[in-house]
Amino acid sequence: MAALIRHVFQRSTRFLHANSSVALQTRFNSGLLVESGKYPFLQELGIEAENAGAFTGSGAWGGKGELVTSYSPINGEPIATVRQGTVAEYHEAVENSKEAYSSWADMPAPLRGEIVRQIGDALRKKKSAIGQLLSLEVGKIVAEGCGEIQEFIDVCDFAVGLSRMFSGRVLPSERPGHILLEQWNPLGLTGIITAFNFPTAVFGWNAAITMVCGNTCMWKPAPTTPLCGIAITKVIQSVLAENKVHPAVMTLMCGGADIGGAMGQDESVPIVSFTGSTAVGQKVGTIVQGRFGRCILELGGNNAIIVLEDADLNLVIPATLFASVGTQGQRCTTTRRLILHEKIYDEVLEKLKKAYSQVRIGDPLDESTLYGPMHSQQGIEVYENAIKNAVAQGGKIEAGGKVLDRPGNYVEPTIISGLSHDAPVVQSEAFAPVLYVLKTSSLDEAISWNNEVKQGLSSSLFTKNPGNLFRWLGPKGSDCGVVNINIPTSGAEIGGAFGGEKHTGGGRESGSDAWKQYMRRSTCTINYGDDLPLAQGIKFQ
Repeated sequence: MAALIRHVFQRSTRFLHANSSVALQTRFNSGLLVESGKYPFLQELGIEAENAGAFTGSGAWGGKGELVTSYSPINGEPIATVRQGTVAEYHEAVENSKEAYSSWADMPAPLRGEIVRQIGDALRKKKSAIGQLLSLEVGKIVAEGCGEIQEFIDVCDFAVGLSRMFSGRVLPSERPGHILLEQWNPLGLTGIITAFNFPTAVFGWNAAITMVCGNTCMWKPAPTTPLCGIAITKVIQSVLAENKVHPAVMTLMCGGADIGGAMGQDESVPIVSFTGSTAVGQKVGTIVQGRFGRCILELGGNNAIIVLEDADLNLVIPATLFASVGTQGQRCTTTRRLILHEKIYDEVLEKLKKAYSQVRIGDPLDESTLYGPMHSQQGIEVYENAIKNAVAQGGKIEAGGKVLDRPGNYVEPTIISGLSHDAPVVQSEAFAPVLYVLKTSSLDEAISWNNEVKQGLSSSLFTKNPGNLFRWLGPKGSDCGVVNINIPTSGAEIGGAFGGEKHTGGGRESGSDAWKQYMRRSTCTINYGDDLPLAQGIKFQ
């Protein structure tokens, strides 16, 4: 078992969410970007040349592990170094979290909500700076980086309202003088393992809600985005300190397989939220379930947009463009399959090719840029392999298809036609900006193609026909967790629960009643009468 755990979390260190390579090297670096003066937002966020990567909740920052370097995908240059946490520091953080839980769980939920509200306000003040850090460390365009911080802020607002609305039920009892109640209580420590592509928002979905539920949380960010984790943690800790709240309500452990393995097998962590690839998530879920822990899995998505002959193409083209090239195809909700009705296939394909040719590729910190670099060299390899396999299986490159000869991890967004819906490359998820365009003759056929892949995250149908709309939403329609109409597959709002079915993992985070996953439910029977009748009319005398 120990060997399996090490293997799983070694893989998660290398392949979080998109088989992304770890752009962290343990070699000496000169000319760190943090020291260049070119990126003043790094100083604003407290990022230094060498950063402590562990906050155990003892009040001081630590990190006694390996010194690693975070590289920018924009230009391949080193940003700053991070001293990772150790397993000993992990266990220290767990013990501190238990101590913090004692007082945090006793605090009334609306008061916990007030702390989370202040976290949201503190993030508002740092939104621009952290959004730019996301661009520098992840490769997102700055609009998406700032949008991710806004998502964290919005989840904080949602959690504030939730803190006054946890809804237990009062149920009628079959026994006279009795009443049934449902009581919800926190679980304890929530372990949160996030991926590189949304290094702050996914943490926010979990942290804001689990905190108002009364839990503490420990964050293990992706190995390639430690600086984002450090910056967010500093903001949260400033709020906790100002309110004299135990700092171990939220702890941070930057690290690799050793930290992830410790969290996965630790019975002191009753719930683990993991965002990453399907392959790694399946193993993580098995390990956590093996100790009867609870696991929230947010894994891959081979998402499709279906466009029928009656669709408004003025909506289809920009929606497909955003969903297929946004974040350079590195979203779990990225559109990877475009299923077009045969009557509008040629028209849509030509318009989409024109739109692709107008995408502005460049430095994501430049506000005029729409498309930045891949996060890592490993991502480039995934991109190249997908195109190579698609062409070998009969595909035709309609747009893009090349790695750009320039500093950084830049590739062209790509459209490929001519493949069968069941071609192996179409059936697999490549975490890269490669879109497969398919031709269909009917809605029923398109729905069957949408549902035939192993993942079940996001899906969209473009139509003006109400009958088609409700077939798509119904029991024989899309089998995904996110089912859209006339909007892209990506860009979900925080008010609805986010997650998917099948190999996507079945987890739900953010809005709706996703809060229930962070709590335990007790069915309580209260006898307020003078007799002791038994249920089902049983007589025991």
